Amino acid sequence: MGAGSARHVAAAAALLVLAASATVCAAQQLRRNYYAGVCPNVEAIVRDAVTRKFRQTFITVGATVHLFFHDCFVDGCDASVVVASTANNTAEKDHPINLSLAGDGFDTVIRAKAAVDAVPRCRNRVSCADILAMATRDVIALAGGPSYAVELGRLDGLSSTASSVNGKLAPPSFNLDQLTALFATNGLSQADMIALSAGHTVGFAHCNTFSGRIRGPTLDPTLNSTYASQLRAWCPPNVDQRLAVSMDPVTPRDFDNQFFKNLQVGKGLLASDQVLYSDPRSRPTVDVWAQSSVAFNQAFVAAITKMGRIGIKTRAQGNIRRNCAVLN
Repeated sequence: MGAGSARHVAAAAALLVLAASATVCAAQQLRRNYYAGVCPNVEAIVRDAVTRKFRQTFITVGATVHLFFHDCFVDGCDASVVVASTANNTAEKDHPINLSLAGDGFDTVIRAKAAVDAVPRCRNRVSCADILAMATRDVIALAGGPSYAVELGRLDGLSSTASSVNGKLAPPSFNLDQLTALFATNGLSQADMIALSAGHTVGFAHCNTFSGRIRGPTLDPTLNSTYASQLRAWCPPNVDQRLAVSMDPVTPRDFDNQFFKNLQVGKGLLASDQVLYSDPRSRPTVDVWAQSSVAFNQAFVAAITKMGRIGIKTRAQGNIRRNCAVLN
């Protein structure tokens, strides 16, 4: 490792320590059964609304999972990504990197919020941030992934700006050091990063996020040649670059460890995914989770629980939004 890379990793480690301290404080605010006294059936209400949406379209799964990730990494898990832009403000959801988020994720949160608020005692008592966290857990389970208990007690953010997204989300070109450093700023380890990257076992990516790997003077040598040919057929040069391709070419409707098996044979759609296998430092972890779905599920639950603690707002920093798409 060169001196520059060593400094990069050292800085990431220092940030990890600071972020971990903040995470401990946030965890003290979160707890299971947080709404037991004000809306005891909230999880069942959300699960029912999410299940109805899931039955309408399986796109709901990837859309909701990716929405939660993009929310938490930008100033914390506070549902600020759900806020709509206004004439006077361009919100997070309209930052270029968030334009790939499918509308079904937003719709899932809006529907679940409406179902919760339809119960008189629950109205305006449950945050959109917690609804998004619960909905994410529910779509993962509906797609065959692990079921887990969700910590609750988040408040909704008081602002949402496109400018706040800058530098907070990983572009598909990131290498392992860059990914590790970005996750470290949020109190997440490299193992957490690898586990959470498997969120790409569901959902879609637009052609423009991987087009550089499949055409040009030099094709990406880490990409499976047969898979590359398929991608070139699906995304020809003149196609609308907003056309979407399943991120998992083998089990696109299942939340499973196939993501890691795909990486082993060069079928990671994004360069930032395939690097997890091409880099020898992360390859052993990929191999373990490709072999054991049990080990992966355990690691994923631990990682997404930690991610759900990022940037928790206090009463002075947040509130419970009446409409998830509109700031109070």
